[in-house]
Amino acid sequence: MDKWMDNPWFIKVVALVLAVLLFGSVPKNEPGKPGDVNVPSDEKVETIEDVPVKRIYDTDTLVVSGVPETVTVTLQGPKNLVQQAKTLRNFEVFVDLTDAEIGKQRVPITIKDVSDRLTVTIEPGYANVSIQEKVTKEFSVEAEFNGSIVEEGYIAEKPAVKPNKVQITGAKDVIDRITYVKATVNSAGKISETITREASVLALDKDMNKLEVIVEPGVVDVTIPVKSSSKKVPIDIVRKGTPPSGVTIDSITLETKEAEIIADPDVLEKFNNVRVEVDVSKIEEDTELTLPVIIGEGIVRVSPETVKVGVKVTKASEKSISNVPIEIDGKDDGYEVDFLDPANGQANLTITGPSDIVSALSSDDFRILIDVSELDEGNHEVNLIVTAPQNITWKLAEEKASISILKKDA
Repeated sequence: MDKWMDNPWFIKVVALVLAVLLFGSVPKNEPGKPGDVNVPSDEKVETIEDVPVKRIYDTDTLVVSGVPETVTVTLQGPKNLVQQAKTLRNFEVFVDLTDAEIGKQRVPITIKDVSDRLTVTIEPGYANVSIQEKVTKEFSVEAEFNGSIVEEGYIAEKPAVKPNKVQITGAKDVIDRITYVKATVNSAGKISETITREASVLALDKDMNKLEVIVEPGVVDVTIPVKSSSKKVPIDIVRKGTPPSGVTIDSITLETKEAEIIADPDVLEKFNNVRVEVDVSKIEEDTELTLPVIIGEGIVRVSPETVKVGVKVTKASEKSISNVPIEIDGKDDGYEVDFLDPANGQANLTITGPSDIVSALSSDDFRILIDVSELDEGNHEVNLIVTAPQNITWKLAEEKASISILKKDA
């Protein structure tokens, strides 16, 4: 073996075999197939969308409009450089307006910090910009809200804004177009009490279009004072039904005589009272009731909703009054009147009324008479006329009397 190793031809043959083996182990890739990496001569095209555009100008004194927020950048060049730029995005797209003058002009959109070996296309490549003087002006804020958020029966007064003035900054021509500065309050539900809400401030032109300006502060507090639309009115008592037999309603009184009604102002004008209805058909003794206060259509609420009602009654008692003298009214001195029936010239009656009053009455408290002023000589039937105390009902045993009128002898 040592002899073979010492032979130079043997060594050369072994070296050749090893070289062939190594060459065969190297991958053979066709152009354009996977495996071609980092080949400088290969080119690639990539499009990057929504690339932000930076504006370079004097932000303290100028306002610029017309520059697009983003652009589309297309990169073409060596594959590795394109991929690196797309991944890192370490380039910057900008519009340089440092030397631009006030007014409208067309300016290029440019890019920096990108390899010189790349071809760059920006879409759009230009911007039509407007450069205006930057102006700050103070405006008063007007609060507004939709009246439908206020609960029925309540009214909202003029809202208050805090702070009530704001500083608005923008291009001079835009500031000059400001006609309204409003803070609008929104509410998820109906309101029936004073509220305070935050509201964004908007600058609007005469056609109520929103203007692109900077408002400081951009949010204010709006307070909407809300109160009930109400007035006080008397409570009227309305009797319903007829008292049971033998029962007299002496009085009906209310513990509360006034009520407050809540309604829209135009509805309030139509009502000057509310009522309580008392059904006396089943009341037989002194009673205290709690009854609802009845309101008219359109009234949202009444306070109190119920009131206590006191009912005083008197149960009637019955009594007979006998032998009440019948008086004669309108008698001529030349004639004489005699009673035929009743022969004694007295009448009987039955009285009904409060027991304490009835028990104290006698025949002296009643007056019964007949009127003969229009009667001629002869026999007649005449009506009995009764005068009785108040709160008393009466019934005569006989409603007529028979009399005889005779002329006196000369």
